[in-house]
Amino acid sequence: MNEKGEGNLIIYQKYLELIYYTNDILQKYPKHEKFALVQEIKSNLYEGLKYLMFAQKEFSNANRLKYLNHLDVTLNLQKVLIRISYKYKYISSNNYSSWSTKLTDVCNLLGAWIKSCLKR
Repeated sequence: MNEKGEGNLIIYQKYLELIYYTNDILQKYPKHEKFALVQEIKSNLYEGLKYLMFAQKEFSNANRLKYLNHLDVTLNLQKVLIRISYKYKYISSNNYSSWSTKLTDVCNLLGAWIKSCLKR
């Protein structure tokens, strides 16, 4: 597999790790948030996965950048939702730190992918 493919594979694997971690954490939320904040976090996360899959399948860099920018927006929203979760004490500082680190890893890979698309 070429360098581009490996990079895409890494971001996909990191994104799946983020999903697994997120689903584990969301089980600890209070019941009154199950259909509000929890649902928003989950739907945002899966929407991001959809954009990641579209970007991986896209041949045109212009279209790929469109999907990558959509993914970037969903990741930024995810950061806000995690911050809200921490503010309302639905997650501990350790959870917040781990979750943020996983999200930052994906964001860094995404940034590198966007940069490589812009160079072409």
